[in-house]
Amino acid sequence: MGNLDVALKSAMDIDGAIGAALVDYTSGMTLGVAGGTGEIDLTVAAAGNTDVVRAKLRTIEMLKLDDEIEDILITLGSQYHLIRPLSNSTGKGLFLYLMVSKSRANLAMARHQLRAIEESLEL
Repeated sequence: MGNLDVALKSAMDIDGAIGAALVDYTSGMTLGVAGGTGEIDLTVAAAGNTDVVRAKLRTIEMLKLDDEIEDILITLGSQYHLIRPLSNSTGKGLFLYLMVSKSRANLAMARHQLRAIEESLEL
């Protein structure tokens, strides 16, 4: 679990980070969490996004696209929510979830840093 803790801590070091999680989208179970606020239950938010990932994967399958999701961006009034499915064989069925403040985050850098965290994550 040490590598997961390091990955989540690295995600929280991204400018504007509010919270981060590693989630199993087959079950909706959150495997690790960092950050969050009193108003936002990060576990509930992360688990809720499993429906988003599943829906997009079904759509890709129905369209018979020979492609995979790099990341999914949800833009709220004051936040960006980034969902990054893990692409390595040990991470199948998992995604990294990152919430950042729109006013403090650089979206391009956040995406770049989340990709680097995914590449370094060993499960």
